Amino acid sequence: MTNLISGPDGHQRCRWCSAAPEFLAYHDTEWGFPVSDDRRLFEKLCLEGFQSGLSWRTILAKRENFRAAFCDFDFARIAQFDQHDVERLVNDAGIVRHRGKIEAVINNARRAMELVEREGSLAAFFWRHEPAPQRDVEPQSASTSAESIALSKALKKQGWKFVGPTTVYAFMQAMGLINDHAIGCVVRDEVERARLGFERPAAA
Repeated sequence: MTNLISGPDGHQRCRWCSAAPEFLAYHDTEWGFPVSDDRRLFEKLCLEGFQSGLSWRTILAKRENFRAAFCDFDFARIAQFDQHDVERLVNDAGIVRHRGKIEAVINNARRAMELVEREGSLAAFFWRHEPAPQRDVEPQSASTSAESIALSKALKKQGWKFVGPTTVYAFMQAMGLINDHAIGCVVRDEVERARLGFERPAAA
């Protein structure tokens, strides 16, 4: 079965983007494009954690609610959340009301603050885990990789939660550490050009 499907403009795209109306714009403008903004990186990792065991459509449909609930993923502000905030969020019907995942976001915000203190930025740390190009690996054929396992271990060692290898691999796909658009997808070359022109963040 091909990983491609014809889009509304007649161009071939990754098959998964046809599964829900919300997916097309996300696929065409976000997924796989390189990100260096710390707040957006933190958001992507948190949302991938919330997605665990659920559909990405559920998370994407609630993304604006998540942003409102978590101060647009400003981890310096989230790090100050207390138990009252946890209870507020557990009762927020606009997001996924999973206590463990909510508490993980707050914990991870504090760990993110520590990581920025050491590395200068989240971006510098994450981009250090960019894998070398692997021409013989079929896109969308894996759910983990050696690099996602290594990054997951590094984050867990620092005290991050809900950052297993599969979650981290999905994060790597989303934020551009890898270009996992299918061969023949109209967006694949666009992402590759963006990655080629992207200035990798340097450690402080």
